[in-house]
Amino acid sequence: QIDKYLYHMRLSEDTLQEVSQRFRKEMEKGLGADTNPTASVKMLPTFVRSTPDGTEDGDFLALDLGGTNFRVLRVKVSDNGLQKVEMENQIYAIPEELMRGSGVQLFDHIAECLANFMEKLKIKDKKLPLGFTFSFPCHQTKLDESILVTWTKGFKCSSVEGKDVVSMLRKSIKKRGDFDIDIVAVVNDTVGTMMTCGYDDHNCEVGLIVGTGTNACYMEEMRHIDLVEGDEGRMCINMEWGAFGDDGVLNDIRTEFDREIDMGSLNPGKQLFEKMISGMYMGELVRLILVKMAKEGLLFGGRLTPDLLTTGHFETRYVSAIEKEKEGLQKAHEILSGLGLEPSHEDCVATHRICQIVSTRSASLLCGAPLGAVLRRIKENKGVDRLRSTVGVDGSVYKKHPHFARRLHKTVRKLLPDCEIRFVRSEDGSGKGAAMVTAVAYRLAAQHKARQKILEALKLSHEQLLEVKQRMRIEMEKGLGKETHAEATVKMLPTYVCSTPDGTEKGDFLALDLGGTNFRVLLVRVRNGMRRGVEMHNKIYSIPVEVMQGTGEELFDHIVHCISDFLEYMGMKGVSLPLGFTFSFPCQQTSLDEGILLKWTKGFKATGCEGEDVVNLLKEAIHRRAEFDLDVVAVVNDTVGTMMTCGYEDPYCDVGLIVGTGSNACYMEEMRNVELVEGEEGRMCVNMEWGAFGDNGCLDDIRTEFDLAVDELSLNPGKQRFEKMISGMYLGEIVRNILMDFTKRGLLFRGRISERLKTRGIFETKFLSQIESDCLALLQVRSILQHLGLESTCDDSIIVKEVCTVVARRAAQLCGAGMAAVVDKIRENRGLDFLKVTVGVDGTLYKLHPHFSTVMRETVKQLSPKCEVTFLQSEDGSGKGAALITAVACRIREAGQ
Repeated sequence: QIDKYLYHMRLSEDTLQEVSQRFRKEMEKGLGADTNPTASVKMLPTFVRSTPDGTEDGDFLALDLGGTNFRVLRVKVSDNGLQKVEMENQIYAIPEELMRGSGVQLFDHIAECLANFMEKLKIKDKKLPLGFTFSFPCHQTKLDESILVTWTKGFKCSSVEGKDVVSMLRKSIKKRGDFDIDIVAVVNDTVGTMMTCGYDDHNCEVGLIVGTGTNACYMEEMRHIDLVEGDEGRMCINMEWGAFGDDGVLNDIRTEFDREIDMGSLNPGKQLFEKMISGMYMGELVRLILVKMAKEGLLFGGRLTPDLLTTGHFETRYVSAIEKEKEGLQKAHEILSGLGLEPSHEDCVATHRICQIVSTRSASLLCGAPLGAVLRRIKENKGVDRLRSTVGVDGSVYKKHPHFARRLHKTVRKLLPDCEIRFVRSEDGSGKGAAMVTAVAYRLAAQHKARQKILEALKLSHEQLLEVKQRMRIEMEKGLGKETHAEATVKMLPTYVCSTPDGTEKGDFLALDLGGTNFRVLLVRVRNGMRRGVEMHNKIYSIPVEVMQGTGEELFDHIVHCISDFLEYMGMKGVSLPLGFTFSFPCQQTSLDEGILLKWTKGFKATGCEGEDVVNLLKEAIHRRAEFDLDVVAVVNDTVGTMMTCGYEDPYCDVGLIVGTGSNACYMEEMRNVELVEGEEGRMCVNMEWGAFGDNGCLDDIRTEFDLAVDELSLNPGKQRFEKMISGMYLGEIVRNILMDFTKRGLLFRGRISERLKTRGIFETKFLSQIESDCLALLQVRSILQHLGLESTCDDSIIVKEVCTVVARRAAQLCGAGMAAVVDKIRENRGLDFLKVTVGVDGTLYKLHPHFSTVMRETVKQLSPKCEVTFLQSEDGSGKGAALITAVACRIREAGQ
């Protein structure tokens, strides 16, 4: 009969899901800048950006103000391998007249109690950090500023609403002048609960209170919080969920009893959700049902008593007592008799059932459904298949009702079968939580300061970059000079490429592009006139390791075998074509078609090649095969090939740059300055081999301990120092070394170094590009770190991203400083006040990193204001460039003939 009577209070699983979905929509509204003003669930930012990680340390004060009594606490947190919290506290009363007096009097009273507490503990001379739990609706603009929206809970102090409560407390303390404290944070009790539980369980990212009132908070991704600037990291959101339904979205679920409670409340139409579930109203709800059923003759023989008819006389604690397993019916009899009734056994059973239905509705539908929506959102934010999360809970209903907690847990698990949700009771109240917020804020500030100090060495000033530019210029002059060339680190090698394309080139050319384990053979058709353009066909071949490390004959025979295969594939076996050879290893050239290999790099070890002319080695292999003949016109390195490829598109292109696994540059230098080659007329492209800049110690003042560590463990210690600061082969390793250093100092990953992080080369440079990509949320950063075996928090991800940004930014700036030296030299060579020049660029780091090219361009602009430099990305690689050099050489040769 009762079940039938209270049919509308018993809710199906479908209704649970429906309420959960409605709540999710309300959350979205509250988070959106445009929809927030009309949202009933306000989703207020708290400026609490991190939960405890267990390494907090220090001595803190806390104030906990949320009712007629308030607490002052001293919380000592220590982390000497064992997390430990010691607390001392004192409760002070707030007299009725102060609750209704002026705000100044209230805060003077609080300051006096604080002074009394500090006096007692003999800590008045210390300036301790303080966290303030202020459990009234507030609007926060930062962690230590909270503007009171409205007083609740019987407070009516004048001149406080619309004011910052932290400022008022500071003024009262200053007025006294007998002690000083540092108010770091103000939080509400829900946030305090989350932080208290978060200290013991690092998975805790939700706070829930179900007591006299109800509210919840959780850690939301910054990118979803429109009301606060910035999209990195997370912030705790105070949901103020008691107002859910104030816009009518729960009207179909509210019963006549809910409406009656609302009509008789102090704030009709407001906090409708809270009125359906919280301790302040649960007993009253049961009373209204008992009255109505008695009036209809269904209970107590139709008899009513003045006590049963008096609002507030059936307290929520009675509901808890009646629902107790063993003595529940006896309690029901006592309570009902106390209200002047003479209940029968059936009346007691019925009252027990009514209490059960009311509290089950409260726990399941009205608390479990929205909590399920919150946890589902966290799961989606994290992009995980299975969420492991903890909810910190406080409040008299949750703690004292015999079945409320169990019913709530059951509902949440039913709504989220794919999640592991743990509930932790807050034993120390929200005062400890306020101290924890303060401790976390202090830890974060101290760690941030320590990290910035370390990263400072990697941040280069405008003056330092100008200095790098000037030093590069000095080294360039050394490399060009006959007398100084031998000891120069920047070798400035003549390439015998004396002209860039002018657009009249035409013909069919072959090109070879050899610079790694794969190489390309290309047929390049160059057309001029109306149909001007380049058509390319190519095939990629691999070089087996045994060939790379065998004899020179075997290597070049393999290359010629691949050329033969390509000619057959193109149906051109009998044709003798001019060939350009991109050979990306350090060579000394004495003419365009001669390149003496100085040393193998990139894992090549073929014997009998170093000190030999690679063009000759290629020609000999062609003759050995005796199948076809080729005219090897030019040998070039990849930087020169890149300049020529872009030069075909843009006549202003006089510079080539590669920033990929390695880094190098070339440019058109005046012949009069190239002292290693005879002749004064015209220009010649110089292959700078700038990776070795700094090998003579001229960059030692800007190299950091991390650069030294990377250099020491590299294959060529002390060599290619500039390249090791700017190229893709090394940036990931620099980042890894910094992350190791941070972790050892306890500034990252909670001080825990994983074995993976100790592995050299584990942090690839491609991760830098991925981590810094603007469209990537920190979510993906965490999954990259997870892939590396690094268990990271959201804060860790932000730090890793910052390290990647600093390292990549420095690389781009150093590259820009080197380039500024090059374009300024070209401008001065030509005696111009202003130079317009294009740089042809290739390389994975330049192409794939989201910010490298921008930072490099900005640096060149700042350091060479008299040059207008355009960067043109090479799309077809240096093989096409080798063919174009061949085309240019053939054009010049024909013109000469």
